[in-house]
Amino acid sequence: MTRTAGATVLVGRDMRSSSTSLSAALIRGLTDEGASIVDAGLVSTPLFYHATKDYKAGVMVTASHNPKEYNGFKLCKEEAIPISYDTGIRAIEALVDELPKELAQTKGAETKRDYLQEFLDCNLGFLKTTKDFTIVVDAGNGMGGYTYEALTSLLAKRHIRIKPLYFKPDGTFPNHEANPLKEETLTDLKTTVTGEHADFDLALDGDGDRCVFVDEHGETVRADLFLALIAQEVLRTHKGATILHDLRASRIVRETITAAGGIPIMCRVGHAYIKAQMRDEHALLAGEVSGHFYPGEANYTENTMYALFQLLNLLEETGKPLSTLVAPLKKYSYSGELNNKVADPDKVITAAKRIYASAPGVVAVSELDGIRIEFSTWWFNLRKSNTEPVIRLIVEADTEAEMVEKRDELLALVRG
Repeated sequence: MTRTAGATVLVGRDMRSSSTSLSAALIRGLTDEGASIVDAGLVSTPLFYHATKDYKAGVMVTASHNPKEYNGFKLCKEEAIPISYDTGIRAIEALVDELPKELAQTKGAETKRDYLQEFLDCNLGFLKTTKDFTIVVDAGNGMGGYTYEALTSLLAKRHIRIKPLYFKPDGTFPNHEANPLKEETLTDLKTTVTGEHADFDLALDGDGDRCVFVDEHGETVRADLFLALIAQEVLRTHKGATILHDLRASRIVRETITAAGGIPIMCRVGHAYIKAQMRDEHALLAGEVSGHFYPGEANYTENTMYALFQLLNLLEETGKPLSTLVAPLKKYSYSGELNNKVADPDKVITAAKRIYASAPGVVAVSELDGIRIEFSTWWFNLRKSNTEPVIRLIVEADTEAEMVEKRDELLALVRG
């Protein structure tokens, strides 16, 4: 008896050069083992997650925002619940050598299904504005171009114009790497927003599950500040709702959520942790500094269209441009995430805890992910990478001078 006989698995893929062959091999292996396959074809990750509501398991062939030579699988259970190393991948790894060598007596069936229109219709339910807007969207030749091209004609009926940049999916990424967290990938986008007199810009990553916004003047809006913005919008109609922010986010995020009538809760970095905590807390929304936004109303999964539509709703509601709305959120001086290669990340974190956790003026100490220690006028987080000998530092303070002082002090500790 094979392990997958009788199961039905949803399979989707991005546009990378190796995704077609990887997807074909995956489908062949699963059907040989007796599993039935529904092939969603070319999909963005948010579209794929939307489709998993109909199935017990799904595999998305993608390397997300990574360069073109990378590829891999995103695995999930029913309702797009992610399978992490701790919640399934370790068990899959252990099963590989135990699988029977013979094929299933009955090969699994393979069918195809297109979820694009259903996905768009579902997301358009979040858009309330009736005002004219012009938006520049840079898909970076990733899968966001596939979904946003279809969205463009639908929004035009509502007098919202999308100016497309690099919408044609191309796994060689001929124009720039599809990683909007790298400021250099936003150059063309920033030039276009001013040239088109657009209201704002939106940049997407390779599989379309993370996004970065740029205001009407060509200034990048940090993702934690953007979360604070749209939290105000969603809390207008959901007072008392819980909103999660990752532990790297500025203090202004929780202050803004609280002021808008919400309950801010800090969470670990990483989509598997965030989605699990959202379900536990029945959260309305979550966001990461990395540009992932997770609406509870969309199955607790990444959804850039939801983020876009909530911003449009907010712009109409306030009548103010994006730059004006962001300005008061730039209250604190923030270092950004500083990565340093070290021989022993755990040793560095232990040393930081010993020095700072009992220092005068400590307000809070958290070991949720690495160490985060808060003082009355500043805080820092040190956490290690799960994949390489790197330690990541973020410092925020009331003033630029204090941030620089504490940043340099901690960097000296990190670098020994």
